[in-house]
Amino acid sequence: MKGDRVEIVIDAGGTPRTYEVVATRAGRRVEVTTGRGIVEVSEVTRNGTPVRTARFMSSRILALVEHPADDRGPDD
Repeated sequence: MKGDRVEIVIDAGGTPRTYEVVATRAGRRVEVTTGRGIVEVSEVTRNGTPVRTARFMSSRILALVEHPADDRGPDD
């Protein structure tokens, strides 16, 4: 959903760096997958086609924060 956002804080040689992956259009979502020491954060379409992907070594990640979209409708 538009508004999905994931923040990734990594250790970049003593200095933490922050990256964000955001669902930029309606119908897209952000997915996080982990495997073999790699964390992959992808913005995907409704069909599951990746639009943008960021990969990080899990040993370098200090924090990974998922901010889901606000599901409230206009009546709430």
